[in-house]
Amino acid sequence: MNKRFFTSESVTEGHPDKICDAISDAVLDEILSKDKNARVACETFINTGLVVVMGEITTNCYADIPEIVRRTIRNIGYTRAKYGFDSETCGVLTSIKGQSPDIALGVDSSKEYASSNDIADKFGAGDQGMMFGYACKETKELMPLPIMLAHAITKRLTEVRKENILGYLRPDGKAQVTVEYDGFNPLRVDTIVVSSQHSPEVSNEQIYEDIKKQVIAKVIDKNLMDENTKIYINPTGRFEIGGPMGDTGLTGRKIICDTYGGYCAHGGGAFSGKDPTKVDRSGAYMARYICKNLVASGVCDRVELEIAYAIGMSRPVSVFINTFNTNKIDENKIIEIINKVFDLRPYSIIQHLKLQNPIYSKTSNYGHFGKEDFTWEQLDKVEEIKKYL
Repeated sequence: MNKRFFTSESVTEGHPDKICDAISDAVLDEILSKDKNARVACETFINTGLVVVMGEITTNCYADIPEIVRRTIRNIGYTRAKYGFDSETCGVLTSIKGQSPDIALGVDSSKEYASSNDIADKFGAGDQGMMFGYACKETKELMPLPIMLAHAITKRLTEVRKENILGYLRPDGKAQVTVEYDGFNPLRVDTIVVSSQHSPEVSNEQIYEDIKKQVIAKVIDKNLMDENTKIYINPTGRFEIGGPMGDTGLTGRKIICDTYGGYCAHGGGAFSGKDPTKVDRSGAYMARYICKNLVASGVCDRVELEIAYAIGMSRPVSVFINTFNTNKIDENKIIEIINKVFDLRPYSIIQHLKLQNPIYSKTSNYGHFGKEDFTWEQLDKVEEIKKYL
């Protein structure tokens, strides 16, 4: 038995960094709903009583950014000063300029295939960088088990708060799950850590019992837990001060929660607030799409894929895969299949995955992957891949 332990973390939508992700993606969605060709790179900073929205945005439409900010924070649940933040009275500052024309040059007219008649050749990547995708057979979503369990807990924390099942909970919170493996096979949940902001009136003992019953027991399969599973809930004994009052928030600072929980490599960029011409986002979505279809087709049991781009160039500079010795055919053959079945040019990715639609607010919490309602989670290339086997 090759015993090992792996831990992943997730945070609720009331976590300061996730508030910023939600605001940045809400601004992006508002603009894309009116101007699908807009260029958006929106960053948000939040602290006690203050939100700052900044970045580079080029568009032909108007977006009421302060109203978007207040609406997003209100939907999360920060509506009273006693919660540590008030959506109606917080200060909102903006610092927005247009996208650099130097970047636009490479995106709008690729230097690589300037003479090509194919529009996908003419459309270059919005930046250099490497993006990673991953898929495995640990869960029905073809995601690593630890991050899916952590997301399930934080999502449930939000549900019991908003549905007033545990009305004393506040928006900020996080969860951490450690899974014991035999090799790559998950055996059991070894440790669960949950921290949730709460009102000052409730005791830590009640919080422990309620979260154990109403959160953990509702989302973690009892067959994964045993008498040796350790559960820690609010281990400091108190979590009254949370959200932006307890910690500064910034867009893009929870990228491991956004992807695979640290289970595989991660590229250099965050996702939230970026329109799909930024391959940090669209390339990572495409990489996940490819990996999921490869695993579902039976080519391998798990796979990590890296795609790298140069700014202003339409085709990747490299494609790399690691199947962790689970491949049923040679890895070079798998790369050949990828190049035949999937078009990795940014324009083609955007069109195929329909990334110019205002879909991004749904991604800003509880992970960008493992949610079936996104185009990059579809298994529509499985049969085509099988033809090459």
